[in-house]
Amino acid sequence: MDKKLSAALIIIGNEILSGRTQDSNMQFLGRELGKIGIFLEEVRVIADNEDKIIETVHQLRNNYDYIFTTGGIGPTHDDITSLSIAKAFGVELELHEPSAKKMKEHYGGNLNEARLKMAHIPSGSSPIETRITSAPGFKIENVFVLAGVPMIARAMFDALSPELSVGPPIISRYIEALLGEGELANQLEKIQNKFSDVDIGSYPFFRKGEIGLSVVAKGINSEAINNIINEVEKIIKSKNCKYCIDDEVI
Repeated sequence: MDKKLSAALIIIGNEILSGRTQDSNMQFLGRELGKIGIFLEEVRVIADNEDKIIETVHQLRNNYDYIFTTGGIGPTHDDITSLSIAKAFGVELELHEPSAKKMKEHYGGNLNEARLKMAHIPSGSSPIETRITSAPGFKIENVFVLAGVPMIARAMFDALSPELSVGPPIISRYIEALLGEGELANQLEKIQNKFSDVDIGSYPFFRKGEIGLSVVAKGINSEAINNIINEVEKIIKSKNCKYCIDDEVI
C-alpha cells in the first residue's frame, strides 16, 4: 500500500486537563495503530464542552483517515461526547435497542435513565460492542468514539480494529549514547534531509549522573531505518563514547 494511513486522537475530559486523571489511552492507541501501519499524527486534549468537541471533530476529520475520541460517553451530566458528535454530523441520538437489552439484562432493576443514556448513539452510526461492558462506543463515518476508561477503550479498539485498513507496520529502532544533543545536532539534520521518509528524533536523558541521548528512527522503510542507525553509529564511534543499539549493549 503506497498511501500513508494517518489518524488523530481527541482526548475529551476536564479531569485530564486538570491533572486529576492521567491519560494512558494515547500510548496504547499510538502503539496499536503503529502495529497495523497507521500513523498517529495528532493528539488534542479538550474539555467536556459541546462547542469545542464539535469544532475539533470538524477540524480533524477531513485531514486524517481515522479520528478516535476517548472519554465522555458515560452516564453523568458531563458525559456529552455522544450528543456532541451527533450534532457535529447533524443527526439525532437514538436508542440502540440491542445495547439497551443488554443493559437491562446486566443492571436489572438498577437500570435507570442515566445508565440508559449510554445506549443512545447517533443516527446512522454503528455500535462498537465488547464483552466487558453492555454500553457501546460507536463509529460514524471515519470517527470512532471510545470510552475513556482504559480497559474499556482497549476492548473497544480490539473490537473495531478489523474494520481499519492496514498499512506496512511502523518500525522503530534507536541508538543511545553518552553524548549531549548539541554534539550530534548538525549531523542528525543532514541525515534527516537524506532520509526524508523516516522520522528521526533526538531525546536527551540523565541517568546515574551521566548525560546522554537516544536517537530514534521510525517509519515503514526498514532499509532506510537500518542505514540511519548505521550512520549514527559511525558518528558516535568517532567520538569514542559508550553507546548501545536497541537493547543490545555494544
